[in-house]
Amino acid sequence: MSGARKSPGARRLPRLGGLRLRLVVAFVLVAAFASLVTAALTYREARAGLLQRSQDRIVGDLRTLVDTTAPSIPFPPDQAALDATAQSIDKQVGTGGSIVIVVYRGLRGESGLRMDDIDIPASLRASVDNRTATVFQRFSHKGEVWLGVGVPITFATPENPSPSGVQVYLLAPMRAEAQDEAALVKAARAGAIPAVLFALIPAFLAAGGVLRPVRAIQHATRRLARGHLDTRLKVQGTSELADLARDFNHSAAALEQNVTQLRTMEARARGFAADVSHELRTPLAAMAAVTDLLDEDAAAGNVDEDTAAALRLISGETGKLTRLVDDLMEISRFDAGAAALHLDEFDMAEAVRRCLATRGWQDTVGLEVPPGIRIEADPRRLDVVLANLVQNALRHGAPPVGIRVDSEHRADGAWVLLRVHDRGPGIAADRLDRVFERFYKADVARTRSEGSGLGMAITRENVLLHGGRIHAANRPDGGAEFTVELPQHPHHAPRDPA
Repeated sequence: MSGARKSPGARRLPRLGGLRLRLVVAFVLVAAFASLVTAALTYREARAGLLQRSQDRIVGDLRTLVDTTAPSIPFPPDQAALDATAQSIDKQVGTGGSIVIVVYRGLRGESGLRMDDIDIPASLRASVDNRTATVFQRFSHKGEVWLGVGVPITFATPENPSPSGVQVYLLAPMRAEAQDEAALVKAARAGAIPAVLFALIPAFLAAGGVLRPVRAIQHATRRLARGHLDTRLKVQGTSELADLARDFNHSAAALEQNVTQLRTMEARARGFAADVSHELRTPLAAMAAVTDLLDEDAAAGNVDEDTAAALRLISGETGKLTRLVDDLMEISRFDAGAAALHLDEFDMAEAVRRCLATRGWQDTVGLEVPPGIRIEADPRRLDVVLANLVQNALRHGAPPVGIRVDSEHRADGAWVLLRVHDRGPGIAADRLDRVFERFYKADVARTRSEGSGLGMAITRENVLLHGGRIHAANRPDGGAEFTVELPQHPHHAPRDPA
């Protein structure tokens, strides 16, 4: 990959939908909910306390003034007495903007000049009519909270106090209390908002504490995926994350052990195949020489027909065995990393025609190879790639078999595309990705074939060695097509076995 690498300690912004952001949001929401609930409860209690204290003070003051003033009221009172009583009580009650009303039967004395705007609530008047005790209630008028207090004046007889018919009412606006309430709301809001903002600090700290081990597990998992099987986590504490780290370490250790065992077994198997192939080459060379001589005798008619048929069978099987040993030796060189490129620049059209002519396929394969497409590659390995693909098409496909060569200029350089196609039944869709595996048979009905089963695997290895790509597909009009992409001027480097 290109680009600057981030240092392990680099801080990252929370991703939208990431765990860090969700933890911070959850923490802030909890803090905000707690702050709002606390502010609401505090406001409710403080408001109730403010109203209760003010209400008790006004009710107490009015009862005291009524008790003081009642003896001086003539009975039965006239209009002048009611007005004088109302004005006297209003001067002494000490509540700004209040109205005092004194009622006796059909007469009514009052203080203040706003009786056209506000009057005694009917429910308060009914309660005073039916009781001999002080009655009060809060009510709303034009968006303001008012307190109404009614005090009936009774004749002072200890055995059976009876109402005199005179009733004193006080209507007091609670503007001061409303201002105190507004200040209380403002104070609660001013306290709640900073509390929520300050909650971000412990929220980020808590999220970082939770995500630090999670991020460590993430980095360790990525290192493990890149092949660093010795990756382990530092286990701290006894939390669930510590248990997860222990499980990761146990899994990584088991994986490392299994992979090491598999690599050892694979290396032994490859070494065994290479050793066997090497040991078989000498006796096979002698067998091939002998079978060639016997084939000459059979061709000359020096042996009977049955013996000649047996000799042809032995010669054919010896040739197959020789090709199998050669392919095993070739694939062993790829496995050992000993395969090397010997680059040369040549014309693709000439290389394709030479490959077909060498094998006698020039009359059975159609060509779409324009001249002038030059490539820098290993001629021998490219010849193996082309021969294996054409032989596979001739053996398992159906005519006509065709070869097409194109060149493309891409952002990553100039590429040569080599396509080999046929008109056969094609390859099953679930087997397209496996045709390059060793000894894999795309046609399960074929139990035995003339090939070694390594031809397509060797083809793939040669393509990868050039830094190219190869893939198989089915043509829309029928048949299979293999596409090889090779860089025109490869920068050769050791190929990654993965």
